[in-house]
Amino acid sequence: MTSNPISTPQGPLQGNIPATELVRCGSAAEAVVRLTQLYDEAIAAIERDFEAFASGDHSPARRSVYPYLGMEVGSVSMPGSTTLAFGKVTRPGWYGNTITAPHLFARYLIEQIELVLTTTRAAIYVGKSRTPIPLTFAVERAAARMSAEERIELARHFPMPRLDAAHDAIADGGRWPGPGVGPLSLFSAERVDYSLHRLRHYTGTDPAHFQSFVLFTNYQRYIDEFVDYAQKEIDAGRAQRFIEPGNRVIVRSAAPNCPPLTKMPQMPAYHLVQEHGEGITLVNIGIGPSNAKTITDHLAVLRPHVWLMVGHCGGLRGSQRLGDYVLANAYLRDDHVLDQLLPLAIPVPTIAEVQLALAQAVGEVTGLQGKVLKERLRTGTVVTTDDRNWELRFEELSVRFNQSRAIAIDMESATLAANGYRFRVPYGTLLCVSDRPLHGEIKLPGMADAFYEERVSQHLQIGIKALEFMREAARSGTLHSRKLRSFTEPAFR
Repeated sequence: MTSNPISTPQGPLQGNIPATELVRCGSAAEAVVRLTQLYDEAIAAIERDFEAFASGDHSPARRSVYPYLGMEVGSVSMPGSTTLAFGKVTRPGWYGNTITAPHLFARYLIEQIELVLTTTRAAIYVGKSRTPIPLTFAVERAAARMSAEERIELARHFPMPRLDAAHDAIADGGRWPGPGVGPLSLFSAERVDYSLHRLRHYTGTDPAHFQSFVLFTNYQRYIDEFVDYAQKEIDAGRAQRFIEPGNRVIVRSAAPNCPPLTKMPQMPAYHLVQEHGEGITLVNIGIGPSNAKTITDHLAVLRPHVWLMVGHCGGLRGSQRLGDYVLANAYLRDDHVLDQLLPLAIPVPTIAEVQLALAQAVGEVTGLQGKVLKERLRTGTVVTTDDRNWELRFEELSVRFNQSRAIAIDMESATLAANGYRFRVPYGTLLCVSDRPLHGEIKLPGMADAFYEERVSQHLQIGIKALEFMREAARSGTLHSRKLRSFTEPAFR
């Protein structure tokens, strides 16, 4: 079916739509083709105008805008007719979003549009939004080598990023400020573009390399183990390629395309790539809740299926041993970085599908069962603190720890879980006890080295195995929990 420009009688019935040149599309795939065409044309026009500006031609730049995706829903399915956590709307009306980088999100967009079409009677429209594409989101080299005066002049001729447009109001439960019934997605094009550029900066890899199943860690030795594991997967033909920081590509029976980076980015990312983005990404987020919030703020726009924390923790119970595992089933949020966005009174539930996958993976990788497994795997509350020297305040904190029944403490897990909750990304935490500071076993270099040699490889394998279980759940449509979605949600996952 071909796309045809829509005249008023056959066009959208809703008024005040923030788009022009709307074309009705006969399928999700057709809509993505048109989105890509409009986006590529806009980027090419911006690049031509910038090259002219850099050559001394300061004529006003053309107004290049983001493409727009809209769906006019005539009727919706009866409540309870679908168990999906997404792909549905609550009432008829107009839903729409500005779109960026449709080539990057093509598979996701097609999947989400088709899901909406299965639960509603809807028409798909694609056109030009009224939102200009900022120059620096379109041309990365813009202003890089210009003087301060030239940059000021540049801003007079081209639109620049507006941070008030790159917000999380919808994700944080705010009212939809736009026209029509509501948005299709949690994020506007400006918000997505902002995060795509931040991901490149923080991780040293292009967003296109990120996979849908994500591990976070806080120690380099997990990265070393993952690199070894990835090489074996590549050699065995079970993965397409491995991407290291600097977009260093490793494929089977070929030399890497470039040497490794000599200076690593703040949070280096490594990607074991499989078809349709179903591989694994591992990010070393370092230490602390600020990094944990930063990376998940930006990674959320890629709509991963799940993210897991596999790191170290301090064991708080006398019965725990070094090397024991902690499966978080609650969080005490002493990290503070999300308190204003997600008040402490809002519970952050564990996700049953994730918990089951992690517990099953521990049993399968360790070979332990029953009582012996319970001796090495403990579930309970994890405290996440923003104070690395919390031990010096234990007298002050002890009552709070006792009241919460906490069994472990770290500096990232609750932050990752809270942001997963905010952005509707399933999340989980499996930590390994590396010290017991309340019981005389403080993390010292010699003790740490022995622990690393014994446990890092097994811990990483558990995380990978859990993601394999969840990959199958995602394929069957049973991974994403409805508990992460509110009663007024965008249709897209």
